[in-house]
Amino acid sequence: MSFPTSPEAMSPAWLAGKLGQESTALRGFTVAKVGTGQMCDSFRLTLDWAGGVDAPASVIAKCPSHDEASRHIARLTGTYVKEVSWYRELAAGSGVAAPVCHHAEIAADDVDFILILSDLAPARQGDQLAGLGLAGLAPCIEAAAGLHALLWNDPRLDTLPWLARDNGDVIRSLFPQLYMGFRERYATRLAPAVLDLGAGIVDRLDAYLSRQPSARTIVHGDLRIDNILFAPGGERCWLVDWQTLGRGSGATDLAYLVGTSIADPFERAAADRPAFDHWIAALRTRGIAPDAAALWTDYRVGALSGYFMAVFASMNVERTARGDEMFAVMAERPARQALALGSLELL
Repeated sequence: MSFPTSPEAMSPAWLAGKLGQESTALRGFTVAKVGTGQMCDSFRLTLDWAGGVDAPASVIAKCPSHDEASRHIARLTGTYVKEVSWYRELAAGSGVAAPVCHHAEIAADDVDFILILSDLAPARQGDQLAGLGLAGLAPCIEAAAGLHALLWNDPRLDTLPWLARDNGDVIRSLFPQLYMGFRERYATRLAPAVLDLGAGIVDRLDAYLSRQPSARTIVHGDLRIDNILFAPGGERCWLVDWQTLGRGSGATDLAYLVGTSIADPFERAAADRPAFDHWIAALRTRGIAPDAAALWTDYRVGALSGYFMAVFASMNVERTARGDEMFAVMAERPARQALALGSLELL
């Protein structure tokens, strides 16, 4: 490899250069694993600079997963290519709430890559299992609107090959069998109505994957609080884990966020419309003129996306105890949301 893909392969001289410093400026660094991501491995590098160097005290290194199954699905779906391309081509100057990228590189195999990102500590990752109420999601909704406003009905959506990549055939092939494995794994954990929603998606899979949104934009694709860093106090946030970027309705991102985040079923049932109205208002402040009625239909269909991702991801990444429960929650919460919103009936 012409570049390192793990902290142990990095030299202080290489890292110093990527941070804009002389090769001798970094005396060394220490490494600590961070995050709970299952598609990639992330590390905090605490940097020991020579005296007088004006440089960050720490950075985050994001690397390919140590798990072969995760790397395989990343290659198949272009997961790593999407994240590296986001930081290379769109993130800087976009105004989207995301980490600053110091260096991004990926090999021709679409698997070996390295990202050196700003360390946003003391910001902390959201806790998917604990969930977050509507009030706590307010900065996330603002951040989502900032992302969606970036390429709202923009011709560039069709000119960026990594963003325009269509994985529909792969998903059509894999999802039905992945759902059977998911149903077997969670047969005693999830209620029959929740499990049966997946069968409904399989029956309507072509309609779901081919549906055209009322307005197209760039979407995060996995907008849940495990993929959001919150400042102390929770009044500011940053979106991370840009591995599932695509084109679609921003309302789907929003439905996914609300459906996967709010643990209390009564609060979640009452949160859909207020969250949607907040997002519409945030888009308007960014110069977008959204069709709220059409986007509300997108939102209702988009409620299926959290369940869909739970099935697809749980069967394709390294299995852990936390991961099993996280994916159960990721399926259960948006399933109840989708059933309440009549999502399947819209397909």
